[in-house]
Amino acid sequence: MNFSFRSVILFGTLVSGFAHANDNITVSFNERPPYLTQGTDGAASGLIGTAASEAFKAAGLEVTWSKVPPNRQLIVVKEGGNNCAIGWFKTPERTQFAKFTNPIYRDKPTIILANPKFEAKDGSKLSDLLTAKGVRVLVKENFSYGGFIDGKLESLKPTLVKSNGTPTQMLQLIHANTADFMFASEEESKYLIEQSGVASNSVKQLKAADMPNGEFRYIMCSNQVPDSVISRLNKAIKFK
Repeated sequence: MNFSFRSVILFGTLVSGFAHANDNITVSFNERPPYLTQGTDGAASGLIGTAASEAFKAAGLEVTWSKVPPNRQLIVVKEGGNNCAIGWFKTPERTQFAKFTNPIYRDKPTIILANPKFEAKDGSKLSDLLTAKGVRVLVKENFSYGGFIDGKLESLKPTLVKSNGTPTQMLQLIHANTADFMFASEEESKYLIEQSGVASNSVKQLKAADMPNGEFRYIMCSNQVPDSVISRLNKAIKFK
């Protein structure tokens, strides 16, 4: 009896310790103002970062914040473990290797930042811009621009110039006429122009007439993160 009792106590302690370990999540993010910046405590802040930080805190989850480049974040989540990344779009491909919480933010409609030499009128349809003669579209490698834009790029097949650079570096490529235009969220366009060193009158800002509302952004976690953790985060997320 004493042995059995001690075994039960030991098992309970191990289970408790395991559950506590599972509460410690490594959360990856990259600085991308105004969406994501790093606070003085190392945690993510900004339009997306603050919402995610508050959700983890309200869910009672221990978090280790880690600054990781976007492409590396995908690899980390694919590899498994107690790993999450914040601010990602939910795509069919990503649901094959990751779990997603409820949305934590929704972008404003995407706008287009173009080289002044690119002949296009504000209010044109995206299809017309993508089928313009000789058009070169600058896109970030392994990046999703949401279902609408991704679908147009896939079906119309414009010439794509791919980059692994930051959004500000990409805008410099537009200014250098390496490509005709790139996509940017309305929220970050002003910041990109300021930080790139490109004069505001050297960049055309275009709004496509058929551009829908922006995509939802989520907390994306590896498939090894327990469903109970996702449930706790969903209950804590305040975005509606």
